[in-house]
Amino acid sequence: MSDSTQLILAALIGIAVIVVLITVAKLHPFLSLTLGSLAVGAMAGMPMADVLESFSTGVGDTVAGVGMLIALGAMFGKLLADSGGADQIVDTIIGKSSDRMLPWAMAGIGALIGLPMFFEIGLVLLMPVIFLVSRRSGKSLIALGIPALAGLSAMHGFVPPHPGPLVAVDALDADLGLTLGLGVLVAIPTIIVAGPMFAKVATRWVDIPAPDLFSTDETVTHEKRPSFALTLATVLLPVVLMLAKTVADIIEAEGIMRSTLDFIGTPLVALLISVLVALFTFGRAGGMEWQKIMDSLGASLGPIAGIVFIVGAGGGFKQTLIDTGIADVVAGWVEDTDFSVLVVAWLVAVLIRLATGSATVATVTASGIMAPLAEGLSTPEVSLLVLAIGAGSVFFSHVNDAGFWLVKEYFGMTVGQTIKTWSLMETVLSVSGLVFVLLLGLVV
Repeated sequence: MSDSTQLILAALIGIAVIVVLITVAKLHPFLSLTLGSLAVGAMAGMPMADVLESFSTGVGDTVAGVGMLIALGAMFGKLLADSGGADQIVDTIIGKSSDRMLPWAMAGIGALIGLPMFFEIGLVLLMPVIFLVSRRSGKSLIALGIPALAGLSAMHGFVPPHPGPLVAVDALDADLGLTLGLGVLVAIPTIIVAGPMFAKVATRWVDIPAPDLFSTDETVTHEKRPSFALTLATVLLPVVLMLAKTVADIIEAEGIMRSTLDFIGTPLVALLISVLVALFTFGRAGGMEWQKIMDSLGASLGPIAGIVFIVGAGGGFKQTLIDTGIADVVAGWVEDTDFSVLVVAWLVAVLIRLATGSATVATVTASGIMAPLAEGLSTPEVSLLVLAIGAGSVFFSHVNDAGFWLVKEYFGMTVGQTIKTWSLMETVLSVSGLVFVLLLGLVV
C-alpha cells in the first residue's frame, strides 16, 4: 500500500468513526471528534504521542482564536434579546410592510436577528414573531416562516462571527473583513432565492396555519425598549468594525490611521467594543438595571460552552489531518484534476453535513482537509473558499440534525412535511449559495 493510499484510507476511516459515533452511537460530537482524531493518527502510522500533541495543539489554537469570539457573540445576542431590541426590530419592520411584502420583511428580520445570534437562539426568538404575524395576516405559516428561517440559516453559514465561518477563516487564514463583506454579498441573493421565492413553491406543498403556541398574552413585553435606529446601529456595529481592516487595505491607509483601523478591525476587539457599547444601547436604553445586565451576560455563556468544545475538537481533528499529511494528499489530488477547488470544498462539506447532521462539524472538517490548498490561493479566493465550505455545511438538514426536529416541533409538521419545506429550503440555500460564490469568483 502506498503512503498516499494509506493516508486517504486513514482519513476515510477517521471520518467514518466520527459519523458512526455521532449518528449511531449518539455520542457527543466532542468525544466523537476526539476519538476520530486518534483513529486517523493511528491509521496513518503516526506515533500516538505525536497524534496527541497535534490534537492538543489544534484544540488550543482553535479555542484561543474562536472561543473568545463565540463568547462575546453570545453576550451580544443575549443583550439584544433581553433588552427588547430584537422585538423593536421586528415590530418596526412588520409595521412598515404591506401584506404582499410580508415574506420579504420576514426574510429581512431573519437575517438581522441572525447576524449577531446563533441559529438555535435566533430560531427560538423568531418563532413567536412568525406565529403572531401569521395569525394577524392570515398568511400560511410556511409562507412567512421559510423566508425567516432562510435569513437566519444564511447568516449562520456565511457570515462571521458565527462559529462555522469563524473556524473556517481561522483554519484557512482568510481575511476576516473581506470574508465578511463577500459573505454578505453572497447571503443577500441566496436568502432571496431560498426565502421568499422558494416559499411560494413550498406553500403549495405544505399549507398549515399558525398554532396557538405563543399567543399574545404569553409573549414577553418590555415597558421600555431601545429605539429602532439605536438597535439597528448597534447590531451593525461589529460588522462595520470588522470591515475596518479591509477598508484600510482599499484606501491604502498609512501611519496611525492604518494601525487604528487594523486594531479595531481585529475580531476580538470589534466584538469587545460592540458588547461594551451594547451594555448601554441595549441594556440601559432598554430600561435594564445594571445587575440585570450582568445577569444577562452571565446567562449567555452556559449554552455556548458545548459549542466551544465541539469547535475546539474540530480544530484538533483539522490539525491531525494536516500533521499526518492527509490534507496535502487531498490538495495534491485536487490540483491534478480539473475540478474547481470551490466545488470540491463544497462537496466535502456536503458529505460531512449529510453524514453527521452538524454544520459546524462539516465546516471544521472540510476546512482542515482544504487548508493546504488555501496557501496557493489569492486573498479573495481564500475568502470564497470559506464561503463555499459554508454553503456546503447547510445542505439538506434531515433527521440527524437537531435543527430539523426543532423546526418540525415548532411548526407542528410531520417528518414528510418538514423535509418538503425546511430540508429543501436548506438545500436550495446551499446550492444557490455555491452558485453565487462561483459567480463572485469570476469578478474578484
